[in-house]
Amino acid sequence: MMWNSSKPYFGLRGGWLTFWITVACGADMTLLGYDQGVFSGVVISQDFLRLHNLEGPTKTTLLGTVTAIYDVGCCLGSLLAYSIGERLGRRNTILLGTIVMTIGAILQASSYSLGQMMTGRVVAGIGNGLNTSTAPIWQVETSKAQWRGKLVILENCLLLVGFSLANWLNYGLSFADGPVSWRFPLSFQLIFNIMIFCTVPWLPESPRWLIAHDRSNEALQIIADLEGQETTDAFVQLQIREIQYSVEYERSNSVSFSDIIRGRAREKSGTKTVRRLVLGMGVQAFQQFTGINVTSYYLPTVLTTSVGLSESLARLLTACNSVQYLCFSLIGIPNVERWGRRRLMMFGCTGMCFCYIFITALIRYNELSGYPHREQVASASVAFFFLYYVFFGIGMQGVPWLYPTEINSLTMRTKGAALGAATNWIMNFMVVEITPIGIQNLGWKFYIIWVVLNAMIVPTVYLFYPETAGRTLEDMDDYYRGSPPLLACLDKEAISSKRPGKYQARDENILHAKGGEGAEHVESVT
Repeated sequence: MMWNSSKPYFGLRGGWLTFWITVACGADMTLLGYDQGVFSGVVISQDFLRLHNLEGPTKTTLLGTVTAIYDVGCCLGSLLAYSIGERLGRRNTILLGTIVMTIGAILQASSYSLGQMMTGRVVAGIGNGLNTSTAPIWQVETSKAQWRGKLVILENCLLLVGFSLANWLNYGLSFADGPVSWRFPLSFQLIFNIMIFCTVPWLPESPRWLIAHDRSNEALQIIADLEGQETTDAFVQLQIREIQYSVEYERSNSVSFSDIIRGRAREKSGTKTVRRLVLGMGVQAFQQFTGINVTSYYLPTVLTTSVGLSESLARLLTACNSVQYLCFSLIGIPNVERWGRRRLMMFGCTGMCFCYIFITALIRYNELSGYPHREQVASASVAFFFLYYVFFGIGMQGVPWLYPTEINSLTMRTKGAALGAATNWIMNFMVVEITPIGIQNLGWKFYIIWVVLNAMIVPTVYLFYPETAGRTLEDMDDYYRGSPPLLACLDKEAISSKRPGKYQARDENILHAKGGEGAEHVESVT
């Protein structure tokens, strides 16, 4: 690979250009994973607790708030992305979010008071909300249809690289005394910020965003660069025509947020805007309903309080779990297109439901006074916590971040992704806020909540969620222009993991009508 700095993007085109966009988005998601994992070790650091006056059982609620308030910031950042993301563009929104996150990281790492720590948590959360609402959109809108799902799932695997790194740092620094045990892990996240600053500015803007803002000439060149073709290539021309058509259709059938709030969207929306928003927001809520952040934020706490392990062993097991979590999440990369989004989600939630059933039963006996095999059942529950992460990593780690970017139309994609991310973060806040109190007051009964919620997700996905695997983003617009039934399961084409033949035939007819040039290219890329 030869780089030419005199050309745009250092002369990179085709797959290499997509690769570097993935690196930039991956750095952002790695930072998200690191932030999710790092505070689980911070909240059990004695120096941190003493300095911020959070020691003792009476401070459990306040400690939960300090942890969870980060998610409030993330929710605010997602809503901010809703309001300004479409004006700034994908790249500039990510850069703004990274600047805000840098300020938040510095505030946390240098904290000497509870107020400063909580402010740093909120500020860092706002930046993360901006980034996590935008990076998946940028990736999706600059990727080929057959790569789109795999690349977003790969990014969410990189999230687990950050999560695992945070847990191993927490374990290693648990042997250190004093503030280094928590200040260094909080400072380390700046490494990922630097990676984002070094990659994002010289990469291309989303061509779909450019077309929506009447910059079609720039978009045409970027599509050609991403495809590694000339601007006159038939498939490049087909893509820009389809995007332009979707933009014009959405403009003539657009729905304002005030119309949605007032319930006036139904008559005006030609592509079922409200339904698509709800589906995207719903899948983000599902990720939190699985109970993942009961353990992502508090696994050392769960293992010490509910299972009865020592602090050192709990930290070690948490770090080991993060590695197997990452390994099994890799299974989702090749299968997100093969199995489809629906099957992955249903498979994951079914497995997690059974894991929580066993966790609930085993912790019940572990807490039963006088039960002679408490140590054995406690050890067995650890195995099911590990198995839980296997199912979550395969089925629910990446799909909830991918689906809202695919299901929403171009003009609603930023808003839909932002509202979806905001839903995820506000539900995340709820889970993180109630977990310490729930474990302390309910004991084993707390885990029944997650059994029920996982069980509810499976039929909901089956009944209402259409498949997006194999489709172009414009295929989804075409699907919703046809007024599909509310129950997606009634339409066999809608739930197929393969692209319906009618879309392939439509593309070929358009090309043949233009003289047939490039039809072979369309077949190879779709």
